[in-house]
Amino acid sequence: MDTVVAAGGGKLRGFVTADGLAEFRGIPFARAARFAPPEPAEPWTGIRDATRHGPVSPQPPVRPDGVMGVPADVPAQDEDCLNLTILTPAADDRKRPVMVWLHGGAYVTGANSFGFYGGHRLVTEGDVVFVAPNYRLGALGYLRLPGVSPGNLGLLDQLAALRWVRENAAAFGGDPDDVTVFGQSAGAHSIACLMALPESRGLFRRAILQSAPLGLRLAGARTAARTARLFTAALGADPRTAPVTEVLRAQNETIVKAAGPGGLYSVPPFCPVADAPPLPSVAHWMSQRARFAPDVDVLIGTTAAEMNSFLTGKPGIAQLERFPVTARGVAALKAGVTRWMFAAPSRAFADQLAARGGRVYSYVFDWGAPSSPYGAGHCVDLPFLLGDEPAWRNAPMLAGAEWSALTELGRDLRAAWLSFAKTGTPSPGWPRHTPKQAPHRLP
Repeated sequence: MDTVVAAGGGKLRGFVTADGLAEFRGIPFARAARFAPPEPAEPWTGIRDATRHGPVSPQPPVRPDGVMGVPADVPAQDEDCLNLTILTPAADDRKRPVMVWLHGGAYVTGANSFGFYGGHRLVTEGDVVFVAPNYRLGALGYLRLPGVSPGNLGLLDQLAALRWVRENAAAFGGDPDDVTVFGQSAGAHSIACLMALPESRGLFRRAILQSAPLGLRLAGARTAARTARLFTAALGADPRTAPVTEVLRAQNETIVKAAGPGGLYSVPPFCPVADAPPLPSVAHWMSQRARFAPDVDVLIGTTAAEMNSFLTGKPGIAQLERFPVTARGVAALKAGVTRWMFAAPSRAFADQLAARGGRVYSYVFDWGAPSSPYGAGHCVDLPFLLGDEPAWRNAPMLAGAEWSALTELGRDLRAAWLSFAKTGTPSPGWPRHTPKQAPHRLP
């Protein structure tokens, strides 16, 4: 069954899902030429079809050995990718809380249309409006090359999406004054960036940061310049006119050359850049993130063993894990990098916000599937919040787990996220974070 609303630049025809929700896909929230800031989307006449997913940012294929598995439906890619998906109980006059999801993917992969990120359970259980935008990734979103690309275009896309939500949420039964932005990994890192921007004031009331790699911070001028040199040398053509396939090839070469031992890096080559609009300097980013602390309620946390998802089973690491002595060393390495990259900076951010008068809640998610070598690794919390059983059926990180067990725990976790989105408090028994306090343990 179709459903029609007037929003954005005209009328949109969505559809009613099997679980009775109204879903609208591929809604343009902005438009942008290559390496240009986003502009308002052009209006349209008649009724625009919003029953199919829009294109996603050009990106490399999802790795088949990834901990999440490969999405069942790989979406079409196109540079014209600034579109979003909305799920709502009903496009009526109600004022429901709005939850805007920013996907992860190391700033180079990800899409709102991946089945992993479906918001159906949150919407049906919580009576909320779920919004998931696409934004530019990789070199197209984060290359900083004077005279060609200003950098931070993906971040500007996210701001444009939040402005669109502010202006149009009411048409879908949402409350534009009650928006929670939540994201995982690079999506959570993006939220930390957004919190440092005066431009984001009033666009969201609450924020949930899941597994934010805050130890990466921002790229400075030297890092951005090195990335630009590597990229232009690999491309060997004008970035403004090169085919997108060549842009992706040069992007991959740049990532490989920029990485250190084990394929790791202290700052990703394509990521938010300091001293490039709208972001301040590295030093000011650290302080400005807490500048508006009293205005935004925050829920922030990590998984207990984030780096398991990046290091377990990798060449060199797997051999070391075969022997007890070296295995202990590898375990210590994983724990140490987890603390440096995720846990310690997330706790420091929570301390910083709380000290400035913010209402903050923190957590550590500690669950691992029975037969998974990744344990409580990066991304393991996602199946409890988003997607459904078909989307996660072949995820290596869930090996040996019964979906029924995930369902029970997931219901509790979703209830906490939904409670936070509605009230600013995850649950009555969840203590408010204070500086130097240990995070709440989940499950």
